[in-house]
Amino acid sequence: MKPVGPIPAGYETIDGELAIGGRTASALVAEAGGTPLFVYSRALLDKRVADLRAALPSRVGLNYAVKANPHPAVIAHMSHLVDGFDIASAGELALCRAAGIDPVRISFAGPGKRDAELEAAIAAGVTLNCESEGEGARAIAIGQRIGKAPRIAVRVNPGFVMTGSGMKMGGGAKQFGVDAERVHALAKHLIAQGAEWRGLHIFTGSQTLSADAIIEAQANILALAAESAEAIGQGCPKLNMGGGLGIPYFPGDTPVDLPRVGAALAERVADLPPVLAETELCMERGRYLVGEAGVYLTRIIDRKESHGVTFLV
Repeated sequence: MKPVGPIPAGYETIDGELAIGGRTASALVAEAGGTPLFVYSRALLDKRVADLRAALPSRVGLNYAVKANPHPAVIAHMSHLVDGFDIASAGELALCRAAGIDPVRISFAGPGKRDAELEAAIAAGVTLNCESEGEGARAIAIGQRIGKAPRIAVRVNPGFVMTGSGMKMGGGAKQFGVDAERVHALAKHLIAQGAEWRGLHIFTGSQTLSADAIIEAQANILALAAESAEAIGQGCPKLNMGGGLGIPYFPGDTPVDLPRVGAALAERVADLPPVLAETELCMERGRYLVGEAGVYLTRIIDRKESHGVTFLV
């Protein structure tokens, strides 16, 4: 049998059958009228957020990265659990608005924002995580045209990476963010052009299970944020520290040591430099919040063999 990754905590069996939230898979399939279907547990979502908040210092807020699961019911439930939402498209903005989420709680990242998406976000009062000088210029022009100052943070492409991450979002040439050495000049220009300054977004990587790598990255992020804020000279209203926490996928994977990560961050937060003293800190989490809270149920419809290997289809 092909080895599989670990089954997350919180699932159970009833008479030998997988159960989610006290209901068997077959009962859920019967209610849905067939397979395939996704089933997400609100109780597991609640527990994951509660565990994360318990481990992190109270000063650090929690944002949900909508791209991890944009199902309307998931967004609506998360709206009561997290502090903010990070989106990557106008479609995700529309889903958040439909769920009744205040646009002030939303930030918009991604290097490919179209003009129509920028306009919708600026008009609504969403914070733009600016990915380039060109995007910043377009946002300023759109804001002037519609008579509304854009709320802008600058996404930084740092000179370091998060070791062991599934996707590295910093260090060297990257499509994400503005190279660190150019951030202060861009921020000063945007502020001079009338933008409402909202701070920095520093995302170094994703899907990391190493506590050491996450702790090191968080220390580097805070140091870079302080250096950038000093150079900009306008403080840092908010710092989105990105994510990084991974979930086990493969045989041998073990969950990240969350209490250790939280304890190290608490020490850093307790000794922040003066330029970050009033900064609103937040972390952005996607798959870590929702990835292990759901299952994909399918029915086996065929069994075949090929060169001595059995496949269940």
